[in-house]
Amino acid sequence: MKTWMIPSVDVTPNQNGLPGIAAIEKIVGALLTFGLIAAVAGIAISAIAWAIGSHSSNPHIAGRGKTGVLVSAGAAMLIGAANTLVTFFSAAGSAVQ
Repeated sequence: MKTWMIPSVDVTPNQNGLPGIAAIEKIVGALLTFGLIAAVAGIAISAIAWAIGSHSSNPHIAGRGKTGVLVSAGAAMLIGAANTLVTFFSAAGSAVQ
């Protein structure tokens, strides 16, 4: 019976592997800012829809406004925690042996 030897691979992320890493970090930071601005706009628009729906006794629009507020708040939370989440899961993945 033949036994197979699996070669070990040891590759780690580095910041000097490719040119332009600093520029990509700036672009991603700008995308995070854009996402947070969009979340604020989403909360404002959804809150207005919620208020109009409640004031006009239209439960469908009021419900959509509530959903929009929750979705926008959740998006803002995920965007704000993006660095921490990626760092946590990267460390967790690195610990797997």
